[in-house]
Amino acid sequence: MSEIKTLFKNISWVTSSQVVVNLCAFLWTILIARYLGVNDYGILSFAISFTVLLGMGTDIGMSTFATREISQDKSKTKKYVNNILPFKIVLSIALFFITALLLYLLGYNRLVIEVALLISIETIFICMIKFIGGVFQAHENQKYNSIGEIIASILLLAFSSISVYFDLGLIAVAVSYMLAYLFFLIHMVIKMNAHCGIPKFEFDFKFWKTTAIKSIPFGLSIFFYTVYFSIDVVMIQFLSGDYATGIYNSAYKIVSVFAAFYVIYQYVIFPLMSKLYAENTDMLKLSFIESFKYSLLILLPLSIGVYFYSPYIIDLIYSSEYALASSVMQILIWTVVFLFINGVASSLLNSIGKELSVTKIYLVAAVFNIVLNYMMIPVYSYNGAAITTVLSEILIFVLMMYSISKTEYKADWSLINTCAKLIISGIILAVVLYWINVSIWLAIPIGLVVYLVALVLTRSIDDTDKYIIKEILKR
Repeated sequence: MSEIKTLFKNISWVTSSQVVVNLCAFLWTILIARYLGVNDYGILSFAISFTVLLGMGTDIGMSTFATREISQDKSKTKKYVNNILPFKIVLSIALFFITALLLYLLGYNRLVIEVALLISIETIFICMIKFIGGVFQAHENQKYNSIGEIIASILLLAFSSISVYFDLGLIAVAVSYMLAYLFFLIHMVIKMNAHCGIPKFEFDFKFWKTTAIKSIPFGLSIFFYTVYFSIDVVMIQFLSGDYATGIYNSAYKIVSVFAAFYVIYQYVIFPLMSKLYAENTDMLKLSFIESFKYSLLILLPLSIGVYFYSPYIIDLIYSSEYALASSVMQILIWTVVFLFINGVASSLLNSIGKELSVTKIYLVAAVFNIVLNYMMIPVYSYNGAAITTVLSEILIFVLMMYSISKTEYKADWSLINTCAKLIISGIILAVVLYWINVSIWLAIPIGLVVYLVALVLTRSIDDTDKYIIKEILKR
């Protein structure tokens, strides 16, 4: 069970970094949102979502494809690093000018264009970081990426604080994002040079072409996924304006912090699944089943708690100016459960060579999301966008489970039975929280005890869970 120990070690690194990252994100979100106000915060939110969509063009799935290939054969590391880095640099330069041209043609004002271009530079840095991080990920080493995330988060909080303290305005906040990720990129390059050697750029156009073609299913999956998960902010800005965008994104940012659980596991589960597919399919199936189970076990009570106490959370973080965001968060929080489960499912499908199925699923979800958003936002504004996001995740879940059902890794009765027990435990927690109606500070310990008792009563923890815990704790 050495895979479990490696998995736990990587999860420990990523978890530690995410604690710092999300604490900093929590603080800078409060700081920036309160400083900018709803309208300017809406502009920043639009710039981030808009450039993230265009940023997909700097990767086209190469990072994910390279991670899978290197995971299965470490000797390929230098070949991929030496070729993909210069390819991504070329794509990044093209992205910057395309972003500027599109913003100009779409008629945005100078402030929006300047902010978006600064954020596009940050997006380019992130894309480069993602590839280098993917190389370490393939070698099952999350230490350096985790340290880099901590550096970037602390710097972004520091730069944002300086911008607010000296009242430097929205442009300075955008520059803060760019500078923080520049230092992150420098850190990753230094560590890559130390452990993989200084890259010697190769312009093997045949390799570029072959890799690009094989990466397309991964790239399309990421693109369609990003479209349906980011297009809502762009469409709200277009259909309802900056104020509605600020309200929606304020709730979205909090939900993103809770979604850190997904980031933690996604960093380590994909290379592990790719490795197990080549070495041990029984362990791969166990990895999928237990990941599915733990996703539901952890995130279901979290979502229930946030649903009941969202008005208090919004007021605590943003002040009464953002009170309307509480209903958005009550809806969006349910995406966290499906986001994590769908991430585990897509990792399984990608690792066993079914990336084309994942691409098709995200294509359907993206089209569904855009069409439904176009109908819902004019009527229900930010709440309509939140409902659309949840329904999109549910659609992906159904399609993912259908695709997996056609493989040897389909869910058996034991997994279905376990999920039913966890859902019953969640219902018990929801009933108790509704009935006692106490403050959030009392609800947290009471809810934790109630949920643990419910897990015991429903016998949701089995012998496999106990064995995995013993392996993790074994020295």
